[in-house]
Amino acid sequence: MTAYQPADFAIPSGFQHYAGDNAEDYLGPFFYRVQEDEGGEMFLEGAFRVKAHHCNMGGSTHGGVLMSFADYCLCMPVFLHHSPGVVTVSCNSEFIGSSCEGDLIMGRAELTRQGKSLAFTRCTLSVDDRPVLTASGVIKLLEPR
Repeated sequence: MTAYQPADFAIPSGFQHYAGDNAEDYLGPFFYRVQEDEGGEMFLEGAFRVKAHHCNMGGSTHGGVLMSFADYCLCMPVFLHHSPGVVTVSCNSEFIGSSCEGDLIMGRAELTRQGKSLAFTRCTLSVDDRPVLTASGVIKLLEPR
């Protein structure tokens, strides 16, 4: 697996690459960091730089690419604390803005609830603090094999 360097994609400092998913690397690559808000609550921040091959024929970031990055953001807060792995059960997305080549898309994701086998998350993808997509997900925690 290739470990991509955030600086090579003009991603802000503090982000790291998870070198474990070929599909995410092919579509992205995507980066993450764990943050803490003013109230002490932890959340995950994702980062993704839009390249020409991520865009549709209209010049906007392809919706499927945005949904893939949202899925990454929805899963990572759970995955980082559940080493056997996770899979997405459902992902609901709402497109509320657009982005284009060169944009830095930031994702803010949080775990809203977790049970023994399922977790519930939500995220917002933004460009310059302008939301482009919101999503919620149900994430299945995998059992060790």
